[in-house]
Amino acid sequence: MAAEAPYEQLRARLLAEMQDGTRAAGSRLPTVRALAEQLGLAPGTVARAYKELEAAGAIETRGRGGTFVAWSADAGERRVQELATQLAAVAREHRVPPERVRAAVDSALDSGG
Repeated sequence: MAAEAPYEQLRARLLAEMQDGTRAAGSRLPTVRALAEQLGLAPGTVARAYKELEAAGAIETRGRGGTFVAWSADAGERRVQELATQLAAVAREHRVPPERVRAAVDSALDSGG
């Protein structure tokens, strides 16, 4: 089994730092170039990690203003609620029975994916 890609390792590390409070909500992250240099990574690797975190709502980029931590326990729960609402809409649209949706969610939670 292959090791996780470097961008995924960095994404997980940054998210863990947000969750444990090392990187507090609202704090500014280093630029892609600065973090890449600091960690000895390619800028594309850091950019990919930032892109994944932004897509998940954990960080936000404010153009030239920089990139900031957006993650908080409340934000995480809000994101899960948004996704649950979307899942319910898709399930209704495709007429997937609620028990099948619950089973799919339980399976995904149990397997970690």
